Amino acid sequence: MVEEGETLELYHLHYSDLIALSSPDHQLSNSDHLESVMTTIMKNLGPSGPGLLAITGVPNASHLRQTLLPMARKLALLNNQDQKRILKDHGLGSDVPLKKIDRTVSPFAMQLKYNLDPNATSLCEVNRPGFDIKSASEFTNLGNIFKELGNCMIEVGLRLARVCDKIIGGHELEQSLLESSSAKGRLIHYHSIVDSLILQALNNSRSKSSTLKTTNTNHSDLWQQWHYDYGVFTVLTAPMFMYGLGQTRDAEESPSPSEHTYLQIFDPNKNNVVTVKASSESFIVQVGESGDVLSKGKLRATLHSVCRPKNFDSLSRETFVVFLQPAWTKRFSLYDYNGERSSSNGGLSRIRDDEENGCRKPSSDIGKLVPPLCDRLQDGMTFAEFSRATTKQYYGSSGLQSKR
Repeated sequence: MVEEGETLELYHLHYSDLIALSSPDHQLSNSDHLESVMTTIMKNLGPSGPGLLAITGVPNASHLRQTLLPMARKLALLNNQDQKRILKDHGLGSDVPLKKIDRTVSPFAMQLKYNLDPNATSLCEVNRPGFDIKSASEFTNLGNIFKELGNCMIEVGLRLARVCDKIIGGHELEQSLLESSSAKGRLIHYHSIVDSLILQALNNSRSKSSTLKTTNTNHSDLWQQWHYDYGVFTVLTAPMFMYGLGQTRDAEESPSPSEHTYLQIFDPNKNNVVTVKASSESFIVQVGESGDVLSKGKLRATLHSVCRPKNFDSLSRETFVVFLQPAWTKRFSLYDYNGERSSSNGGLSRIRDDEENGCRKPSSDIGKLVPPLCDRLQDGMTFAEFSRATTKQYYGSSGLQSKR
């Protein structure tokens, strides 16, 4: 049975330790402190841990986050014409139908190309020339700030991949990301209930009174359903919460009602749901299914969702996410992959060449929403093929979450 209500305070890895550990000059025996940090990293990202941690002390991260995240709500609540024009001006798109008024999430996405050397001067420490983030208002420099924060998060992910490779042995994780040299950035606005009224008013939709009743009745307790990310790492800013001022685009920043992020994970070791707590100035890094497989099971993918605060009709949630993934042509080898975990895991169950073992899912109702990894990934499959199979089985016409 799933027990809810437990909160997990993430392990906070300081950026200075990440820099030291990812340095090519660093040796495992350099210092007791760094050895302890490496042990703790694997404790949190490995099979016995939650599969995620937080990075703190990243230069400029707080300023960039504070400038970019409020734009998510403003952009989501524009009329369709203005929204389309601004997205085009800043090189952004979306992977959901933005004309759907009753949507619960508005993501704005961009492919971020990179050719980074983690040994070079940190991109997080140097502002890109050509704009001043402090002077940004409304959507000024939206695209530039998006790229700036995205590149900083990419660097953090690359450095962490290098550290994990040092512990595991080999260069599989970092090399798979360097070969890709492309990540997906996504600025996300999680709608409040009142946001639906604003969008309907903007688009001359139904009357406000009937809309409010319908929205509250049909409301889900999740902003985002249960799923695994299928890349190597997902890097997220800590979320920002905005409290809407009436049925307008005006809003003010608000503390989290429960002092946590509303990101929740399913812990297969305890068979329960845990809500994640992290510093507002941190980046959160989650392991994806590709990271799990490429590490031969030494890292653990995180089954997660985003829940919605109850009785806060005007509260929205803003975040920025970077998905670090292998090249589309990267082929997966399942040889020697240790995918056996507890019966509450939705992944592969000791995949072998003869595929004699079956699939397992979480023992709770959550498992009914998650297609098993062994139904989506086969030995020799490319990342592109795995991506298509995953999307189809989650959201295709007959997918497990197609109606949600």
